Amino acid sequence: MAQPDMPPPDTGPVIDAHHHLWDLSMGRHPWLAPVGGLTALGDLSYLRHDYLVDDFARDAEGTGVVGTVHIEALWDPARDPEEETLWLESLPLRDGIATRCIAACPLQDPRAEAILAAQARHARVAGIRQTIRWHPDPAQRWSADKFWESDAWQRGLSLLPRHGFHLELLMNPWAAQDVARLAADHPGLAIVINHCGSPMDRDAEGIQRWRDGLAAMGRQPNIHLKLSNFPRYLSSQSPAAAAEVLAPALDAFGPARCFWGSDYPVARRDTTYAAALDIFRGGIASLPAADQRALLHDNAARLHRF
Repeated sequence: MAQPDMPPPDTGPVIDAHHHLWDLSMGRHPWLAPVGGLTALGDLSYLRHDYLVDDFARDAEGTGVVGTVHIEALWDPARDPEEETLWLESLPLRDGIATRCIAACPLQDPRAEAILAAQARHARVAGIRQTIRWHPDPAQRWSADKFWESDAWQRGLSLLPRHGFHLELLMNPWAAQDVARLAADHPGLAIVINHCGSPMDRDAEGIQRWRDGLAAMGRQPNIHLKLSNFPRYLSSQSPAAAAEVLAPALDAFGPARCFWGSDYPVARRDTTYAAALDIFRGGIASLPAADQRALLHDNAARLHRF
């Protein structure tokens, strides 16, 4: 927590580099279905309602957010991934909401080259996200196998730089060593890790695995860490506890390769939007003013080409 001789928390402009929008009446988000949906996140009933531009604007009001990055929200994999991007652009976007977006493309799909070319026609698309959350416990597993090790996926991955896209990964510490090797094999590809690397296993062994994974990934200069939904992993929802996640993250990556995201509305389970941002601001208040601005705005603006 900030001390009297430390600079006050930065209250300047903010880019939210991770949030979602959805209209459940379209039936495009099977992971949120009451039956047959994703079970690894527990009870998702709090998410089963539309979350659109006005809802986000209401949550972020008064927080200093001037621009956002919309993250693909696990659109129905049986549909064309560009469909979500087209839907996003049909919305009455305003106030910097979804200035940029991270779209979907199954890189192992034989159609990956055509899908990427279609996504690249949309100027707001800055990158492509992949979910590689394999876990030894099937109940916590989002990925049935390690498809990212396949030749087909690697071929799709090699196409991203052609379109100026970076790679975003929804992963957990079980994949950290794989990601570090991936970054070393593709030094020209910027990679962004979501949600602080998702330290989901909270026992001592799990925390150490997460720390070791951060260190391994942080040694690769082309990996960046998104400090999104980090209050989920704190022992209490306060700036005093923020160091539990922020200290290892910043030690591994430094303030030049980290940036903030809300993960709203998913993060509503743990905090309000304003509270999450206040916890983050308080947690970085001891850093130099330039580092605070970088974490809250400048790094995300540069990476996403705002």
